[in-house]
Amino acid sequence: MPGTNATPSTTRTQQVADAAYRMRHHALNMGEAQGQGYIGQALGAADMLAAVYADQLRYRADDPHWTGRDRFLLSTGHYAIALYSALAEAGIIDAAELDSYGSDGSRLPMSGMASYTPGMEISGGSLGHGLTVAVGMALGLRHQGSDARVINFLSDGELDEGSTWEAAMGASHHQLGRLIAMVDINALQADGPTAGVLRTEPVADKWAACGWHTQRVDGNDVGALLAAFDEVTSEPVGAPSVILCDTRVGRGVPLLENREKAHFMRIDADEWQICRDQLTAGHEGVLV
Repeated sequence: MPGTNATPSTTRTQQVADAAYRMRHHALNMGEAQGQGYIGQALGAADMLAAVYADQLRYRADDPHWTGRDRFLLSTGHYAIALYSALAEAGIIDAAELDSYGSDGSRLPMSGMASYTPGMEISGGSLGHGLTVAVGMALGLRHQGSDARVINFLSDGELDEGSTWEAAMGASHHQLGRLIAMVDINALQADGPTAGVLRTEPVADKWAACGWHTQRVDGNDVGALLAAFDEVTSEPVGAPSVILCDTRVGRGVPLLENREKAHFMRIDADEWQICRDQLTAGHEGVLV
């Protein structure tokens, strides 16, 4: 587990991969209810969130406010569809509630709202705030004598925000060794390809220069994700850790992987079953 360099076991890796597969099905079901949404991001980030919720995060499904829990902060609020899938897989919300996604009166709005959803630690919307909140939360937990970890999920597009880098420097200065950032590098944002909007490469060098323990992995490779977490020491005082995760929008569904306009997808009524069939291929026997 954290702090070791052993290769993750086959059983452990398969359990997380199966969870990611189920989460992708949840995302497709929610997306069909609206006919559109941030489906590509949910599919692309499923492995990352499965590694967190099925393997890493300390929580109590029946007590989302348990003080001893690790905190998972979704900075990219529009990825809420992905987090709801993870919360259902974790048993924090009932999978049946996913049918209400994005509907009037639902506890599952299209952009994450902490006041509505059990297990949602912060509200997301304007980007660039998640890591700043995570730094403050990690400091507060340290002052309380808590050994809880804070895991902040953010995106490569969010690295355009100056407040993210201020927080990165602050975390290193305060030696927040129980703070972990996960960056979804899917090379896409609302205004187009990330490299064309504002070039952030060499992104690993920048995090390292800020004093973070930096790793870059294939974010759709469960084994690589688990191995990266295993290298995180989670010491109370030490360098914070960042795991840079290269992912593919629409992962697991070729029809959506190849969409040119993939930030916010409109999917035709006759395409949803094609998406499910493509996702299911090669995963027969895994219960959904």
